[in-house]
Amino acid sequence: MGKKQVVVIDYGMGNLWSVASAIRFLGAEALITTNTKEISAAKYLILPGVGSFRRAMEIIKQNSIDQAILQSLSQSETKLLGICLGMQLLGSESSEDGDTQGLGLVQNTVRKFTNTADTRLKIPHVGFSEVKHDSNTKLFGGIPSGSCFYFVHSYFMGLTPDIKSVATCNHGTEFVAAFEQGQVSGTQFHPEKSQSIGLKLLKNFLER
Repeated sequence: MGKKQVVVIDYGMGNLWSVASAIRFLGAEALITTNTKEISAAKYLILPGVGSFRRAMEIIKQNSIDQAILQSLSQSETKLLGICLGMQLLGSESSEDGDTQGLGLVQNTVRKFTNTADTRLKIPHVGFSEVKHDSNTKLFGGIPSGSCFYFVHSYFMGLTPDIKSVATCNHGTEFVAAFEQGQVSGTQFHPEKSQSIGLKLLKNFLER
């Protein structure tokens, strides 16, 4: 049997090469592509992203990438991981640059951090922070709760009962650091920039 192939979706707004490099380091093939046929046929999809939610959704819709993702997920064996902005795009909407609908794969809204009384908490949230999870979260198999991952973001998903399997982080408010819901999962942090613990999480994704 050949190597697993992971399709890294290129819509012009992500650190594609660092994600692809991490996947290749783990022994899988990484295909960076804008091609909707390759996206729709994928068994492992990663949706990365850095930047504006509104602009990202405009590009994704203009290029029919949203439809290709849905087509891929119609295959029960397909797994999708959103990273940073990519995770936020999986939600229902964001207030960034005006209210914008997301892909709607999970029912959650994205909003901006607000200033808190603790002046040590800067916005954007940048750097390594503790992530807490329960033992039922497959992405975090073999990863102790309280491990640190690398974040860089100003917007976040709040906790909601609609998403059952979550890991959390706190930056003035508790927020979704990662989630799993059926075929779809996401990390607000960058596993590809989180050293060996991040590579372990990506390995878990490939083995889900």
